[in-house]
Amino acid sequence: MEVVAKGHVRPEAKPPLWRRLDLKWIIIGVCVIGVAYLALMPLFFLLWQSFYTPQTATAPAEFTLANYADAYTSVETLRLLGNSIWFATGTAALAFVVGTGLAWMNERTNTPFKSLFFALSIIPLIIPGILFTVSWILLGSPKIGIFNLLLQNWFDTDYVFINVYSMWGMIWVEGLHYSPMAFLIMTAAFRSMDPSLEESALMSGASVRQIAWRITLKLTWPAIFATILILFVRAIESFEVPALLGLPVGIQVFTSSIYQAIHQYPSKVGLASSYAVTLLLITTVGVYLQSRLSSRGNKYSTVTGKGYRPRAMDLGKWRYLTAAIFIVYFFLIVVLPFLVLVWSSMQKFYSVPSMEAVKNLTFDAYRFMLDYPTLWDSVWNSLVLALGSATIIMLATSVICWIVVKTKLPGRWLLDNMASLPMVFPGLVLGLAIMVFYLNFDIGIYGTMWIMFIAYVTRFLPYGLRYNTTSMLQIHKELEESSAMSGASWGTTFWRIILPLLKPGLMAGWIYIVIVSIRELSTSILLYSPGTEVISIMIWELWENGQYVELSALGVMFIIALFLLVMTAQLLGKRFGVKES
Repeated sequence: MEVVAKGHVRPEAKPPLWRRLDLKWIIIGVCVIGVAYLALMPLFFLLWQSFYTPQTATAPAEFTLANYADAYTSVETLRLLGNSIWFATGTAALAFVVGTGLAWMNERTNTPFKSLFFALSIIPLIIPGILFTVSWILLGSPKIGIFNLLLQNWFDTDYVFINVYSMWGMIWVEGLHYSPMAFLIMTAAFRSMDPSLEESALMSGASVRQIAWRITLKLTWPAIFATILILFVRAIESFEVPALLGLPVGIQVFTSSIYQAIHQYPSKVGLASSYAVTLLLITTVGVYLQSRLSSRGNKYSTVTGKGYRPRAMDLGKWRYLTAAIFIVYFFLIVVLPFLVLVWSSMQKFYSVPSMEAVKNLTFDAYRFMLDYPTLWDSVWNSLVLALGSATIIMLATSVICWIVVKTKLPGRWLLDNMASLPMVFPGLVLGLAIMVFYLNFDIGIYGTMWIMFIAYVTRFLPYGLRYNTTSMLQIHKELEESSAMSGASWGTTFWRIILPLLKPGLMAGWIYIVIVSIRELSTSILLYSPGTEVISIMIWELWENGQYVELSALGVMFIIALFLLVMTAQLLGKRFGVKES
């Protein structure tokens, strides 16, 4: 302090306000406000909409309870609820068992060619749901399915061996399609876990089965719960499989009923919103339980200040069995669906494979699609939206996960639930809510790519949160404490310690969000305008027009292009993720 007179001192001048602001609270505040806006805006509009009649050119919207009366006093609603839960539970169980088993074999064993399999196994996530479903219709339809025709020919019978137009068929197709999602999440958890406990058990004489059941799976319990939650919610809000396989035979779930309600004239938006409230209630229970588990996650921490290097367990001769499992899985989920699309794309009109059909092979469909007027603009739009939304989501949710898992701030459980709210929105309902909101509160983004960008970030925000949470739970608090004692600021600690240790989950989540953003259909279809079309819109339009051959040609080119993208992402993951010795 400066002396100005005897017995008097001049107080030091306060530093400017911008110097007194803590970067930590600025970043946290921006993330919290952003999450609140993205998550609560659709929720409030959904609830508001469920109590009003649709607005028409001749009549304004009016308050009513008829939507809930129609939805919850009908026996049909109980049937929808039963079908939805059965479909979602079966899909989640199948996808989790398959995905977790493959993740364990890939990360914790010496299975041959497992690095190649990691890249190949996520190809199904690339394939849009409509393409994957159409391919299995061509494989498992009672009338034109290749499997049925071959088996009927071999056994000289008319018996239907495989029927995808059934509840079990829907579970099979959806479960296979989502199993790579479980694989990615559990891979991140296994890759971030210190294997010293497994190695100690192995040296003590425990079998591989005992180690996997009693140690590996128990240490990854938070990831297991999060994976099952994601799979269940993704299945219960799924649209393509219920629409293509369920509706033709009268098997309805909530999402297909919501779609029908929206597309009636006049549109029953209020009824669709009341159905969506049921999904909100179902999912809130799961999110609450997962949040309680996260708050007690320190006992699952295995990444500490001590160095570690993941090492694979030697399966001996059993490694050839795990390699065979990889091959069979890849054949069912990639090779067969891809080959049937290739076959369909080279026909003038779809026909079952035969020597006669081979004579009619042509590349006309590929030439047609390459000359399609909006193809390349759609490719560019899809890439910009996918890469931008994935990057923003993973960075923002890393901060949110740190708040929820590593702090004791009051109300952090509310932040976790708030960021998870978009999980309950079917894409059609979310797209409708965002569309009408920005029509009524015009800020200049309606009809531009910005409105689709907001929709993508909102829709996939919870999945970035789940990917980061599984890795955040395994980072011990002592690393942050050591950094703080060394004089590092919160920003330095977060950037140089937390984010590098999160890289396995960050990379896995980033790859997943890029892929599902590129194939996103249900939200995009309500928000696109001329000049902002994406690839999924093109695929839907071809399906609606009955251009199945052209759709197959676009699908084949789409899969090949995105396979190259995934291989690039895999190389980046090896470079920046946790490396194996």
